[in-house]
Amino acid sequence: MTKIKLCGLTRIEDIEAANALKPEYIGFVFTPKSRRYVDPQEAAILKRQLNSGINAVGVFVDEEPKKVAELLDRGIIDMAQLHGSEDENYIKQLRMMTDKPIIKAFRIDREQDFMDAQESSADYILLDSGNGGTGTAFDWQFIGESRRPYFLAGGLNPENVKEAVERLHPYAVDVSSGIETAKVKDIHKMEAFVYRVRGRLGKEEIE
Repeated sequence: MTKIKLCGLTRIEDIEAANALKPEYIGFVFTPKSRRYVDPQEAAILKRQLNSGINAVGVFVDEEPKKVAELLDRGIIDMAQLHGSEDENYIKQLRMMTDKPIIKAFRIDREQDFMDAQESSADYILLDSGNGGTGTAFDWQFIGESRRPYFLAGGLNPENVKEAVERLHPYAVDVSSGIETAKVKDIHKMEAFVYRVRGRLGKEEIE
């Protein structure tokens, strides 16, 4: 079954919702320019409230490898997601500092971008549009037969995620703005997203 990552969580309420919905992954954004930014201290508090069965992913943009490794080693996050211009040399450096899983994000604007992503040495690849968190989707026709597990991101929401799962069969789907209302995580949208990925009916559909 396709796994789920709810990204950009910033509040205790978000963590409580995740604990109830039990996605496989949640994401903390450590990029100061992002409106979803949380600092390491805030993330540590949120992580302590997170169900131990859910993996916390730290999202970084061109951060120093040492700082990424430190958050991994301290247990504030369980995995690192690289969402900038990090190259193979960067990944190699990071692997020398930690053995925790690495996700490398790729912007997909053409079929070649998908092919390039296949060659990454990261544990997982993430296919996205723009720089992440934009709420816009890329053309799924650029995705061919993948030799490796990938996270699908970019413009996913409760309305289109079922189609994405049935059409592309990604390892995981990653959502942030698609589960927000007025730029804040919306428990009802989070619930609808999770239920539709897992083939269950949400409360609003049962009624």
